[in-house]
Amino acid sequence: MGHTEMLLAVAGLDNKTIQERTKKLADGDWSAFPPAERAAFNYARKMSREPWSITAEDIDTLKRHFGSERAIDVIWWACRCHYMTRVADAFQLPLERENVFQR
Repeated sequence: MGHTEMLLAVAGLDNKTIQERTKKLADGDWSAFPPAERAAFNYARKMSREPWSITAEDIDTLKRHFGSERAIDVIWWACRCHYMTRVADAFQLPLERENVFQR
């Protein structure tokens, strides 16, 4: 199971909902998501592809949707997840086959 799917499962989503959501995320057509989520997705994609291009306007967009404190949460989590993905890729760490948090 991928880390994204595992986190969605831990958040309480069932397998069918997880599959539908990850498909929508991967398709890149995020119009079905609320504006705040689309802003977070756009920020995370930009940070992943061109982190040097993040601007004050990008941060302001997150603040408008989430407020200052929650915007920091979005930024922190995006940074953490990108970092962990790069570490896992560098060391060729395998993903878990199952949700290790599920009993």
